[in-house]
Amino acid sequence: MNPAPFTLGPALLFCPADRPDRFAKALDRADAAILDLEDAVAPGRKAAARAALVDTVLDAERVVVRVNAVGTPEHDADLAALARTPYRTVMLPKADGRFVGPLLAPDGGPYAVVALCETAAGVLAAPALAARPDVVALAWGAEDLVASLHGTSSRADDGRYRDVARHARSAVLLAAGAAGKAAIDAVHLELDDLEGLRDEARDAAASGFVASMCVHPSHVAVVRAAFAPSEAQVERAREVLAAASGRAAALADLPPGASADSGVLTVGGQMVDAPLLRHAEAVLRRAGEPGVEGTPGGPAAGRTVEENGGRR
Repeated sequence: MNPAPFTLGPALLFCPADRPDRFAKALDRADAAILDLEDAVAPGRKAAARAALVDTVLDAERVVVRVNAVGTPEHDADLAALARTPYRTVMLPKADGRFVGPLLAPDGGPYAVVALCETAAGVLAAPALAARPDVVALAWGAEDLVASLHGTSSRADDGRYRDVARHARSAVLLAAGAAGKAAIDAVHLELDDLEGLRDEARDAAASGFVASMCVHPSHVAVVRAAFAPSEAQVERAREVLAAASGRAAALADLPPGASADSGVLTVGGQMVDAPLLRHAEAVLRRAGEPGVEGTPGGPAAGRTVEENGGRR
């Protein structure tokens, strides 16, 4: 049996797995917590982190566990610890062609895998990874990607991603979309650059990412606000879909043999065709509008920017 689709988001907060005192706080503040056994834990603390993972029980539906990469000494030990927990969503770092067989849970079914494409090989393998039935989402990471290329920085002096990082981001998004899987945007490492985070998260939401990863609790509210459509966007989407529904009803009433005119609508002075109808549906999904399939999960779902208040 394949894992269920990925519905967590939009704000996924990393938490070091060797800091169980922070686990509940991270889960309370964000839409999901990523308990990190990899980069956030020093080599000498890996065993303690695995013990904390086993000993601390959280809402398993809102927890993702990032294990160490395939081929590292810690990977098998991480999976052994994970098998002793209720958590069934795994983030696999540096995912690439070495990821061959499914990661099996104790019940024999596959873990739901978030494949983190953060190396040159991983980005190029993104289509193959997205096609796997056990992979529910693709994510990407800029810093490990540039390190895999022997580069020194993922961003230019103006703070914007370099072309290679933007290419990787787009490649992962396209691979996920082509396979019908979710795509998750990278972390924003500048902790105090909330404006830059907001702009990137807004672009992520508009482009089709379902969530962004966060490295600090202060980033959660910014990401939620960026992913939540404004009331004006929701009203516009409703207007567009209402016009389309009215047109469909009118066409249904045409007498036999009558010809219909163009399938293009004009709504508020803008030409609207099939792609723009899908854009409107996506806005309403992000707002949690009733009757729109595929509504994302998480505390921010079903709210506009204005309604989310302090927990946007």
